[in-house]
Amino acid sequence: MHPIPPARNRRRRLALAAAAAALLAAGALPALAGRGAALAHESSVPAADLLAKVRTCKQVSHGTYRTDQEKEPSVPVCGAKGAVFFTADMDIDCDGRPTARCSKKTDPWFQDDTAFQQSDGRALRADRLPYVVVPVPSEIWDYRAAGVKGGGVVAIVRDDQVEYAVVGDLGPKNIIGEASYAAAEALGIDPDPARGGTDGPVTYILFTNSEVTPIESHREAVTLGDRLAKEFVANN
Repeated sequence: MHPIPPARNRRRRLALAAAAAALLAAGALPALAGRGAALAHESSVPAADLLAKVRTCKQVSHGTYRTDQEKEPSVPVCGAKGAVFFTADMDIDCDGRPTARCSKKTDPWFQDDTAFQQSDGRALRADRLPYVVVPVPSEIWDYRAAGVKGGGVVAIVRDDQVEYAVVGDLGPKNIIGEASYAAAEALGIDPDPARGGTDGPVTYILFTNSEVTPIESHREAVTLGDRLAKEFVANN
C-alpha cells in the first residue's frame, strides 16, 4: 500500500468547470479522440445492459463514501451476483511510474508508487494502463472481504461507453470514485490530473474473485472483463 495523503482534496470542481469552459471557448480542449475512441466501445456487452442490472442497490458497505473531501457522504457500495458496484464521479489518479503526463510537474498530488505493482515489480503506469482506485479498508467497507483484489477486473460505465480496467491503487478511506489517466482518456474524460475528471455519473462494476495476470495486460483485462460482464448480465 502506498501512502495516502491525509487530505487529498481531490480535484476542484469549480476550477474544472471554469477551465473547461475557457478551453471550449478557445477551441483548445485536449485531443482525446485517438485512444479514447478506440477503447470506449471495447465491450461486446452494451452499457445499457450493464446499467439495467445496477438500478437497485443491496448495500454491502457499512455507511457511505464521499466523492470529494468537501462533499457529504452519499455513495454506498452495493452487492450483486459476481460483483460489487457503485456510482460516483471520476477523479484522476496519475500515481505510479513518472512520465511526461504523470509526474510532480503535472500532478500536485503525485506519488511515484501504486498499491499494486506490475509483474516486474515496478509501479503501474497511469497514463497507459486503465485502472481503478478503491478505498483502503476501513469500518465503512473492506474490499478484500468482498472478494476484490489487486488486478481484479472492473467494468467502468459512462453513458453508452464501457471501459475495462483493473483494480490498481488504493485511496483515502472515506472517498470513492477515482481512476487512472488512461481510463479517463479512454472514456473521453479530461485526464489532466490537476483539473480533469468528471462529476459523473460513472458506474464502477468490480467483478469479485477475478484477477488479470499480468496486471499490466489491458488485453487480458478486456478478454476477461467481457466474459464476466456477460455472466453478470445473465445472472442478475
